[in-house]
Amino acid sequence: MPASDTDTIHPLRAAAATVRQNAHAPYSNFKVGAAIRARSGTVYVGCNVENVAYPEGTCAEAGAIAAMVAAGETELLEAYVIADCPNPVPPCGGCRQKLKEFGAAEVAVTLATTDGVEMQTTIGDLLPGAFDAGHMERS
Repeated sequence: MPASDTDTIHPLRAAAATVRQNAHAPYSNFKVGAAIRARSGTVYVGCNVENVAYPEGTCAEAGAIAAMVAAGETELLEAYVIADCPNPVPPCGGCRQKLKEFGAAEVAVTLATTDGVEMQTTIGDLLPGAFDAGHMERS
């Protein structure tokens, strides 16, 4: 459900908005920031990093997850993604799978615009029928 900028500010918003400014987006000019809260309570951030060979770039969500894993953590409890766009920006398919790898289906994900519009969802709603390790049990 969308929220107006007059509602309570989400605690991860500032971290995601700040790191968004560091995005390397010289080709699309579409800067994205992400912040995730790990089980320990630590907040990890990431921004998109483009490469002239477009498929070789890194999404903001992937960057935040990589920072969390590099710090030795493997479980996220909350995620926030922000971009300058008319509607809240959804994660790409690959990032939805990455979020699922490190977070339970009920983990809250807030999608936001720089204008203050927010949409609340969950990892499970973003990726219903997700592929997981259970699918490989007979391998």
